[in-house]
Amino acid sequence: MTAPRILVHGGAWAIPDALVAAHREGCRRAAELALEILLDGGTAEDAVEAAVVAMEDDETFDAGRGSFLNRDGDVELDAAFMEGRDLHVGAVAAVRDIANPIRLARMVMESEHVLLVGEGATRFGLDHGMERCSPEWLIIPREVAFWRHQHDQAQAGALDALRAWRSDTVGAIAMDNHGHFAAAVSTGGRPYKLPGRVGDVPCTGAGFYVDDEVGAAVSTGDGEAIARIVMAKRAVDALAQGEAPQEVTRGVIDYLYKRVGGHAGIIVMSRDAGHKADGVGCAFNTTRMARAWNEGRRIVAAVDR
Repeated sequence: MTAPRILVHGGAWAIPDALVAAHREGCRRAAELALEILLDGGTAEDAVEAAVVAMEDDETFDAGRGSFLNRDGDVELDAAFMEGRDLHVGAVAAVRDIANPIRLARMVMESEHVLLVGEGATRFGLDHGMERCSPEWLIIPREVAFWRHQHDQAQAGALDALRAWRSDTVGAIAMDNHGHFAAAVSTGGRPYKLPGRVGDVPCTGAGFYVDDEVGAAVSTGDGEAIARIVMAKRAVDALAQGEAPQEVTRGVIDYLYKRVGGHAGIIVMSRDAGHKADGVGCAFNTTRMARAWNEGRRIVAAVDR
């Protein structure tokens, strides 16, 4: 038996001072829910699902209700799930009417499929007992106001700078007391994105990767840049070469910026995490990154460096 570990993040971007406390506490709550499941003998899959659902339901984060709006003023959601024993993957993209797309991604993982998109993904969920939510329910006043500001900025040709200010995901990695790993990620994508745009989140190896023999990694930030270097798989491969988790995170973030000029964050957990306090790592080259993790039964949460 190994000591269970949980590591979650709530996005890497220029989190403003007014939202720091909400991001910190939202990550803390998500980690606490997951850790309770793990300490009760639950699976890594159940733990990361609970953590991500909590953040999808929290309007603080760009996932589920409260997500960024695309250019048409709609919410489109991406999510993915992976387990490390048999390397099963499930992902969904451009979903408009599912409140918790991470649950849908897990259903896909537990089927013969790997990736489903749009209405096809929703219909798969309905066939397996999920319910549609109203697309309007996913939209909150804060994001409508921000969308209007983005629209004005777009007309003035200043949208790129605005996007750099806000771009994030939520995600979680867990190792249960059997040493089994799972990871889950969810996002509403970039602000004012093109309808149908998909970033790193549902792409295996870019937004996430898990292998019980090595460990796990979850990315957040500039999805296009992350996908170009297949960042999460790069991190897990570095773990397999014997690098320590914190060295791995710094190395891949440095490479991301040097190679493609990307800004992002990453969380990593090694298979030694149940026995070593330094079995987890986090790095980012954005202004801030919201995250939380356990040290024994204690949850630690942070936003700044």
